[in-house]
Amino acid sequence: MKIGFTIGKFAPLHKGHQYLIEKGIKEMDKFYVVVYETDVIDIPIEQRAKWIKDIYPEVHILLAKNPPSQYGLDEKSVKIQMDYLKSILKDIPVTHFYNSEPYGKFVARDLNIEEVQVDRKREKYAISGTKIRKNIKENKAYVEDIVYKELKQK
Repeated sequence: MKIGFTIGKFAPLHKGHQYLIEKGIKEMDKFYVVVYETDVIDIPIEQRAKWIKDIYPEVHILLAKNPPSQYGLDEKSVKIQMDYLKSILKDIPVTHFYNSEPYGKFVARDLNIEEVQVDRKREKYAISGTKIRKNIKENKAYVEDIVYKELKQK
């Protein structure tokens, strides 16, 4: 059985994330989305997870609360992050990691699974959560209505 997953803050969920999730759903027997807690957006983790579940009821959601604050691609930071991620994924026999980030190779390596790079150069969707947070109206086309309505209220 092929079991894939992705991780992110989804702050907010946008078309680039959706493209990656849809690819995972299509190619895997089961697909998990790990939603990380963050303070970059004033929308709780549960609400960001709900956006994903409402759009993709077939995905399995895992909440990553109180993640480590140390980030980076150095081995010490990677180990801290990977130990945390392993604790979230415990007992789930994942086989594939879907991502579009440089750290994907470390996740695949440390979990001994296959990495699936999706639109790493952002050619399909040239968008980021940061761009959307800076100007939601200008980037409305990149988010679903349920996401836009909530962002507009904030």
